[in-house]
Amino acid sequence: MLTQLIWWSSIALEIALLVRGLRSQLAHRLPIFYGYITFVALLDITRFLFQRNSQVYPGIYWGTEFLALAIGSLVIFEIYKVSLAAYPGAARMARNALSFVFLTAVAKGLADVATSGGWQPASTALQMERALRTVQAAAILALVALFLVYSIPFGRNLRGILLGYGLFIGQRVIVLTFMPPQGHHFWFYAYSWVYVVTLLVWLAHLWSYERCPQPRIAVPLEQEYQTIAAATQRRMQAMRVYVRKAVRL
Repeated sequence: MLTQLIWWSSIALEIALLVRGLRSQLAHRLPIFYGYITFVALLDITRFLFQRNSQVYPGIYWGTEFLALAIGSLVIFEIYKVSLAAYPGAARMARNALSFVFLTAVAKGLADVATSGGWQPASTALQMERALRTVQAAAILALVALFLVYSIPFGRNLRGILLGYGLFIGQRVIVLTFMPPQGHHFWFYAYSWVYVVTLLVWLAHLWSYERCPQPRIAVPLEQEYQTIAAATQRRMQAMRVYVRKAVRL
């Protein structure tokens, strides 16, 4: 009964979030985020319809987990893109860094699968999720720290996305790291209710579009990026000169 209540509450909140996103035009500003919510809502409905079919349900559940992880990771890229829109150089550097870290996490997850005895849908999905959720949590913390250090205002919409996604991912990392992966124990219900709370946070903060306020003081983020980029370019040039000399010798 409790599981059904959580399930239907999640679906109702997801649909409400999508409706408000379309009406407020936020879905056009955050297409990947709302695409992720659409995917999860359809996934919840499909899983609900097939929950009693023991032959079909496991394949649907574990097969779609990989796609959900991939789209959820893209949401992080969109958060960085939107939040750093005023700082294109810093956004480019963050995007490259995130790409490298996520690829590293995927490689680590695949390596863990290889060393643990091969491809098993349930264990493989959990191993990949643990690696990617950890990277997602670190990425959110890094963005929040960046905004706090440079006193950049979040804005109501961005603050809501970060609060909700941070709460959801943080709790999920704890569950994947310290708790048993299966069974209807306390942390299973805690995880499910945290997702409901996450949807409520998103619905409250994304009810309507609100322009991000401008920083009260000048933010030297782009200038610092240019300095770092120029220094890196000089080092790369010096390295190329060194390699040419070494080849000639």
